[in-house]
Amino acid sequence: MATIKDVAALAGISYTTVSHVVNNTRPVSQEVRLKVEAAIKSLDYVPSAVARSLKAKTTATIGLLVPNSLNPYFAELARGIEDYCERNGYCVILCNSDDNPDKQRSYLRVLLEKRIDGLIVASAGGDSGLAQGLAGVKTPMVIVDRGLDGVDADLVRIDHEYGAYLATRHLLELGHRDIATIGGPASTSVAQMRLAGYCRALKEAGVEVRQERMLESDFTSTGGYNAAATLLESNPPSAIFAGNDMIGIGVLRAAAERNVRVPSELSVIGFDDIQMSRYVYPALTTVGQSILQLGEMAAEVLLRRIATPTLGTDQRIVTPSIVLRESTAPLSGVFTEYR
Repeated sequence: MATIKDVAALAGISYTTVSHVVNNTRPVSQEVRLKVEAAIKSLDYVPSAVARSLKAKTTATIGLLVPNSLNPYFAELARGIEDYCERNGYCVILCNSDDNPDKQRSYLRVLLEKRIDGLIVASAGGDSGLAQGLAGVKTPMVIVDRGLDGVDADLVRIDHEYGAYLATRHLLELGHRDIATIGGPASTSVAQMRLAGYCRALKEAGVEVRQERMLESDFTSTGGYNAAATLLESNPPSAIFAGNDMIGIGVLRAAAERNVRVPSELSVIGFDDIQMSRYVYPALTTVGQSILQLGEMAAEVLLRRIATPTLGTDQRIVTPSIVLRESTAPLSGVFTEYR
């Protein structure tokens, strides 16, 4: 691989002058600039990003740590972050921890060693080890969607409790009273907030909150499928609020295998509004907000923090709304408005 000294030798000038041309740190004559550019092209020379970052004290690089890149939610979130950063001259290093605390800590160390300008963390919200690791980080940082106790950083997230409240209220408005929920791991803050919204809506409507109708799973279609199989085995509910769209997609599969018609016999509503939810059959009614826009908002907050480190902590709570599709319907075909 060619070095800056190789470029200087071919161009017949000092490597200091080559550095000035590459980094635009001092004016040089047009003749010298053309010599350097010709030598760079001939040698296929690539400037050292590390060396340039040491001089500029910036790498124009953002680290993004996600718990599961296979989950479409995090894929769409990463796309929104990447799009915004690219438009603003930053590149993104994506690290997928696979919900493994050891990988999370390892990737965090690697990202900080690479002298990233900022860090965006999407966490499951139940890993105290990650929170401890982030507590002392001085790099500008934004937590996305799932807050971490003890970490003083900017936060961008959906209003999980209110979204779950809206989802359950939607089912109540359709006349349903036997409404089950399949949530994520109880150790995560997201699952806790969404369960709280479900319970609030039922209590407000005077409907009993039944423990046997509240199942814990993980935020995957497999988890939703297995939990729904249990619910549909005997005395099935008339409606299910799924803790996220992936769980909801698993519920649709379990219902189809058991010849339970959705939505005439079972209404299903999800949470997040991932793109896939539009294309399953029936299309999944859900609660959410644009995930791409959420990612762009997180990137915007981070770049603002990088530019002005002394700003006060910024918390942006995005209000979700019902996305009405095909998987919910009035109970027994009769619309009953709940107020």
